[in-house]
Amino acid sequence: MAYYSVLDVTPKTEDWIADYVAVSGKIAQKHGGKYLARTANHEQIEGEDQPAALRIILEWPSREAALNFMNDPEYVPHLEARAQGAVSHHYLIEKKDDLS
Repeated sequence: MAYYSVLDVTPKTEDWIADYVAVSGKIAQKHGGKYLARTANHEQIEGEDQPAALRIILEWPSREAALNFMNDPEYVPHLEARAQGAVSHHYLIEKKDDLS
């Protein structure tokens, strides 16, 4: 079953960004992940204001693939740098419709 990672990220510093961008896509691809969106061009059209500088969406072939990416020893230092250099929220969403 496919999964999506949906993130909102607001950098506190930019020190980590260049290194992160240079490797994150390659590591995600190694685990079957694909960036669908990684952009500052977004707008909230409903609900209480939830500002974020960036919105990011990745597609994964499975939950395990997403978690393997997050735990990949090559990725972990970049994840830690992002966690320290930004305010971010990451949601892992299964591609299914529980209401149909």
